[in-house]
Amino acid sequence: MLTVAVLISGTGSNLRALLEAAHGAGFPARIIVVGADREAEGFAHADEFGIPTFLVPWSSFDSREAWGDELLRQLDVWNPDLIVLSGLMRLLPPAVVAAYAPRIVNTHPAYLPEFPGAHGVRDALAAGVEQTGASVIVVDDGVDTGPILAQERVPVHPSDDEAALHERIKPVERRLLIDVVRRIGAGELDLAAASSA
Repeated sequence: MLTVAVLISGTGSNLRALLEAAHGAGFPARIIVVGADREAEGFAHADEFGIPTFLVPWSSFDSREAWGDELLRQLDVWNPDLIVLSGLMRLLPPAVVAAYAPRIVNTHPAYLPEFPGAHGVRDALAAGVEQTGASVIVVDDGVDTGPILAQERVPVHPSDDEAALHERIKPVERRLLIDVVRRIGAGELDLAAASSA
């Protein structure tokens, strides 16, 4: 059974979907801990499912590296097989990536390598494209530059604003993430092979 740690910053909508999937019979992964960089609403989902949580407040550290060192200590307590970044709005420091690579995955609300970074939805609208998408990637030391594990196109409607488009992308992100975690747990997707391809 694949053990999964999920890191969040906000409401945890992807976390919720993953918890529900992992709670189902036959799903080959289980979430063992949820961590956050701030007091996150998403902890309520973990509490509901009886999943332990930990907090490593970004604001308590004077450098990204110091924050990363404490995050790594917390993760090492659980030693998960896989780390899922689910709306974590921080770049992981190199020490964290090095310790767990390639066993860290992230979702992104764009069809990478198009529109990387924190404002993928806004950037797609600003570019005037007719379609964007959702991606699940392996995390590396870059900004949304890791190997792509799954992605799907999402059309951009003329009436879309950032919120409306993001709401249409989120269900696709969730579905792709759940399928990627399922495939990893079932042995159908080898992260090491995907990362070296």
